[in-house]
Amino acid sequence: MRLAGKILLYFLAFGVVGYSAVVYSLLPMGAAVHPDMKADFVAHSAFIYTHIMAAIVALALGPFQFSTRLRRRNLRLHRWLGRLYLGIGVLVGGMAGLYISQFAFGGLAALLGFASLAMCWLFTGLRACRAARNGAIEQHRKWMVRNFALTFAAVTLRIYVPASLAGGVDFAVAYPIIAWLCWVPNLLVVEWYLNTANAARPRLA
Repeated sequence: MRLAGKILLYFLAFGVVGYSAVVYSLLPMGAAVHPDMKADFVAHSAFIYTHIMAAIVALALGPFQFSTRLRRRNLRLHRWLGRLYLGIGVLVGGMAGLYISQFAFGGLAALLGFASLAMCWLFTGLRACRAARNGAIEQHRKWMVRNFALTFAAVTLRIYVPASLAGGVDFAVAYPIIAWLCWVPNLLVVEWYLNTANAARPRLA
């Protein structure tokens, strides 16, 4: 990953981590969401808090897991951060996200979008964990790239929502679309990246 890309990744990830930590620790539940969503946020606040705080762990630790320097200098730390990322961030965050998806604003389309995101997040995390335990490091790396692309939905969601509001799109129309838009393109981009990298290796060899 080029330097500019790394800087942007860290900036966006830590920006959302900071924003979420402040909003969900200092403000009343539902204070920063659309008014139409506030009632469900308050009614299911325990699961919302669980999902948000676990996702903060994943989004904060994720970028460090792709640091080649960290892996080379302190592999043990890399492994422990990975356990926290997958065990707390993805497992806890994914299970809580799957539960609250049934209350998603926007009807069936939004429900299916967020439920699919949670299931893909859990599935790719499981595959990454299994690959690491089996010593399949290259497969572990690929599944972690896919998994973090889904973690990054926390960022893209917070880009698309204000962008749609600024563009004058009705929230009830935009949100079910964003429930898919926040993660499907992320996954498509990393699949293209992984396939391109694989295709380039024989030529480089």
